[in-house]
Amino acid sequence: MLGDPGFRRLLFCRLASQWADGLFQAGLAGAVLFNPERQADPLAIAGGFAVILIPYSVVGPFAGALLDRWDRRRLLIVANFVRVLLVLVAAAADGFGLSNGPLYAAALLVMGASRFTGAGLSAALPHVVEQRDLVTGNSLVATLSSVATAIGGATAFGLRNILGAGNVGSAQVTAVAIVGALVSAMFAAQFAPAALGPDEVDEPSQAFTAVAKGMVDGGRAALRVPSVAAGFIALTAHRIVYGASLLVIVLLMKYTLHSHGMLRAGVGGLSEVVAAGAAGLVLAGVFTPELVRRFGRPLVVVISLLAACVGLVAFGLPTTVPTLLAAAFVVTFCGQTVKLNVDAAIQRDVADQSRGRVFAVSDTVFNAAMVIGVAVVALIVPMDGRSPGVVIGTAAVYLVGLASYLLVLRAHPNSPR
Repeated sequence: MLGDPGFRRLLFCRLASQWADGLFQAGLAGAVLFNPERQADPLAIAGGFAVILIPYSVVGPFAGALLDRWDRRRLLIVANFVRVLLVLVAAAADGFGLSNGPLYAAALLVMGASRFTGAGLSAALPHVVEQRDLVTGNSLVATLSSVATAIGGATAFGLRNILGAGNVGSAQVTAVAIVGALVSAMFAAQFAPAALGPDEVDEPSQAFTAVAKGMVDGGRAALRVPSVAAGFIALTAHRIVYGASLLVIVLLMKYTLHSHGMLRAGVGGLSEVVAAGAAGLVLAGVFTPELVRRFGRPLVVVISLLAACVGLVAFGLPTTVPTLLAAAFVVTFCGQTVKLNVDAAIQRDVADQSRGRVFAVSDTVFNAAMVIGVAVVALIVPMDGRSPGVVIGTAAVYLVGLASYLLVLRAHPNSPR
């Protein structure tokens, strides 16, 4: 695959975009969580997460309809240039010390533009990879993209140490994200027009009608494929747990935990959590294709959900820096394994003229689920983050997702596996 120039261009386009996303999100987190000029309580932190995640849900229907109607190459280029302008607006809001409201509004627009890029790249992958190689190709792209996101986050934290933790320093860090967006646009421009699809268009002639129909059509297309519908349930359960766990970890690192040798608390601890999660993402990308070939997709998803449930309880309850890092690794590894299987199901089992809308629905559902997990926990978790009940309750969500996943597959025993 790496020998194919089209795959390499799409991969580099994605890596640059993910690096920019990681840097911007980490810059926003630093501005909200660890900026001495701003205050952060659970609801404020939840608001920051919502800003990052809501565009996946709100922009998703629009992105899906347009990605299945217009040239995906052109949309990738335009979305990246729009993102450059919006990043500068968000950086200005941060630098001038505006309240969290205007800063969140600007960041919301940035993440919205990012969704066109992410959904477009996912929908375009089958145009540069053979169907038989989709699981492997998707694993490679997702793994390297996750690494690029983590590197972007690490870059933001490194620049923060150089440029400062106040409003001006945070603004300068955030502005650097434009580099990744420009590089991503450059690689997208190297494709020929229409090279990334869609091959066929079944959208209405009016764009607004197409946008309105995008979510409904994408949902119907997903429900028609049991492998995709069941995968949606499994991944939704994971995203609820992931969002809830992430908020708890942030609170623990900020208010409760202390450094443990080389393992740090505070902003340094969050960097190590990101690193642990990135390791889980990388290893999931390495092992998932072989696990699927050996055991099949349903069994791999089942084992992943069970392992995430057990790992969350075993490592989440002790509430120490080392065990939280272990929990971050296990949960992220298992969740990425499930996601890779769901993405491969969409790319393999959904027709190209509907694929963009189904990916848009996946963005909408999964990230809305994560916002719900964050919001619910923000209302009940104490300021210091210590709550065994939250850990056990979120772990139980995995079991509910697992049971629902198996019920859908059992109801359609002849669906693609």
